[in-house]
Amino acid sequence: MKAIVQDRYGSPDVLRWRDVDTPIPGDGEVLVRVHASSVNAYDWHAMRGDPYLARLSFGQRRPRAAVRGQDFAGRVEAVGRAVTRFRPGDEVYGEAGPAGGAFAEYLCVTENLVETKPANLSFAQAAAVPLAATTALVCLRDAADLRAGQHVLVNGASGGVGTFAVQLAKTYGAQVTAVCRTRNVELVRSLGADHVVDYTRDDFTRTDAVAAGCRYDVLLDLVGNRSLADCRQVLTRDGTLVLCGGGVSTGGSLLGPLALFIRARIVAGFVRQRIVAPMATAGQGHLATLRDLVEAGKVAPVVDRTFRLSEVPDAIRYVETEHARAKVVVTM
Repeated sequence: MKAIVQDRYGSPDVLRWRDVDTPIPGDGEVLVRVHASSVNAYDWHAMRGDPYLARLSFGQRRPRAAVRGQDFAGRVEAVGRAVTRFRPGDEVYGEAGPAGGAFAEYLCVTENLVETKPANLSFAQAAAVPLAATTALVCLRDAADLRAGQHVLVNGASGGVGTFAVQLAKTYGAQVTAVCRTRNVELVRSLGADHVVDYTRDDFTRTDAVAAGCRYDVLLDLVGNRSLADCRQVLTRDGTLVLCGGGVSTGGSLLGPLALFIRARIVAGFVRQRIVAPMATAGQGHLATLRDLVEAGKVAPVVDRTFRLSEVPDAIRYVETEHARAKVVVTM
């Protein structure tokens, strides 16, 4: 089968389009013929081995996993002996897990990382959902315990996670303020944002609303470009600051976004407001919830551009350099 393979850390130039062996499913695994995948910040970090501390997980000298890619959507090709929920021909979607492997024509994945694909989405659309939407769901529903009537600010609202976060917050009955750049203002409004702050013109910590005493119950920071003090000052006294990484960067860092999370962990012990940095883990429960929301018309993926599998290096380069909005999809 064809796959995008990496044998050393570096820029997208280290990715190679090669023939590799088609995997064989183990007892509890599903073999999926991948029809589409999508690019996430996780793929970029794994490709570059950045921050360096993450190489304890990725592999210290070279990547442990040769094939990149997390999100996938496709058809079940074969199942292991212990698999009970799927059979060949089923249309599914999910996450590949820490080992990756979705930038390939076939993928073996454990049964608990797979769920039936939303019936109203194409494979390309479905592949845009798993990691980004799961992250938004975990941040807002689980970590922030978001409730109807609360005020939420999403910093980085036009990105992959952000576009889902805006929709999910509205689904849960919140009032949403979205922070994005000028070209994405109409996009986030179309997703349901009640208020939009164009960060090229205004500072979300110093807007007229903030000056007038408006405070947010939840601030979901998907960018990591403001200090903890800046973020805390726009929260209510009992508000929740949810930190969720800083996307891609220039690379070459020791701690990367982990530095902010470490500071947050320390500060959280001394303030009344909650500061959390949740880890979104893939699983059938989240995927099933998202499928139901998508099929009910409450959440929909937004796709910026589509690349072919052989063009994955270009797709990742585009995410790195062009401020891609929403999701970038890879089709087979």
